[in-house]
Amino acid sequence: MPHPREPGEPFKRLFFALACTPEQRQAIARWRKELPIGNGRRVPADNFHLTLLFLGEVPLHLLPAILAAASAVKPPGEPLRVPLDRLDAWRRSGVLLLAPEQRPRALLRLAYDLQQAMQPLGLLPEHSDYRPHLTLARDYRTEVPEAPSAPDFLLKATHFTLFESRKGSYVPLQEWPLVV
Repeated sequence: MPHPREPGEPFKRLFFALACTPEQRQAIARWRKELPIGNGRRVPADNFHLTLLFLGEVPLHLLPAILAAASAVKPPGEPLRVPLDRLDAWRRSGVLLLAPEQRPRALLRLAYDLQQAMQPLGLLPEHSDYRPHLTLARDYRTEVPEAPSAPDFLLKATHFTLFESRKGSYVPLQEWPLVV
């Protein structure tokens, strides 16, 4: 979803996501440690999150409008509970991931509403099929590994966050409650 910007214009690499709690990150990291991952780069546990909308490199001058548009998104009115119960590999994208077997309606609605809020700013998704997932490894090019135990995690979120990707770490810029 790259937004055109002038050469040398300051930008931020941004995305909206549901953050994992420290306990959730630790549990997923312990489970992932048992996976026979032969290739790829493991994502640091501190970076575990469930992306809602990837904005990419956005000119800095658009940040106030992005914050205002996100503030206008109607929250679901309840915490989101997203099961992460399916291990998968997207070989074309080179990603090993956890995903929900059944995508919660409230999660899909929030992702769609964020897309709609960003469209007037010229921030359009590359593809509209939202596939919620938590990335375990990047540059992963083989089949789904055999897991010693089935994934059985529940991401519980009370807010969504705008993150900046900064040199391999994700910095929260602003949060919005899911319950008002």
